[in-house]
Amino acid sequence: MIGVVDYRAGNAPSVMYALARLRIDARLVSDAAALSDVDHIILPGVGAARATVDSLTESGLIEVLTERVVNDRTPFLGICVGLQILFEHSEEGDTDCLGWLPGKVQRFPESVRVPQIGWNSVRFVRDHALTQDLPADPYLYFVNSFHAVPTDDDDVLGVTDYAGEFCSVVAHKNIAATQFHAEKSGEVGLRILTNFASWNGF
Repeated sequence: MIGVVDYRAGNAPSVMYALARLRIDARLVSDAAALSDVDHIILPGVGAARATVDSLTESGLIEVLTERVVNDRTPFLGICVGLQILFEHSEEGDTDCLGWLPGKVQRFPESVRVPQIGWNSVRFVRDHALTQDLPADPYLYFVNSFHAVPTDDDDVLGVTDYAGEFCSVVAHKNIAATQFHAEKSGEVGLRILTNFASWNGF
């Protein structure tokens, strides 16, 4: 059973719709008790890093998420802002984030249109359970003004070019996350969700 974290700053309903289309068992979770008995977790995100962190804090979810993901090593997928808040700090609102992964989040330069909105290609730099049966350099759907800069290059799973190459997919042990919206990225995005549902986190 996948638990899709439901909080005020997220887009959980669209993720639930995609999972229902795939006939993958999932439910919305919005408190510690509901998170305790799922075997996969998705943290979707729309909007700003600070609003996301504040909402998770006010919902009492940060401690239990950390327990389930970092300590219990439950397979985890972050989406969009759900990727950005995995790192230590975001320039967006000068926000301290979860700090599960070392690194920062910074804004795209003024030389390009911000936010990036639309389809862009992703180049996967290594094999991973999430990338099984995906075409080479697939196009996926982005809406982002900021991007992650991981400290450890080994945490980078995919890269995308927008004002230069940036990290668009991360993977570290049982933690994975995409800057693009997998749930809005057509058949390739649905394949990633399918792969996640069968991933054991190793």
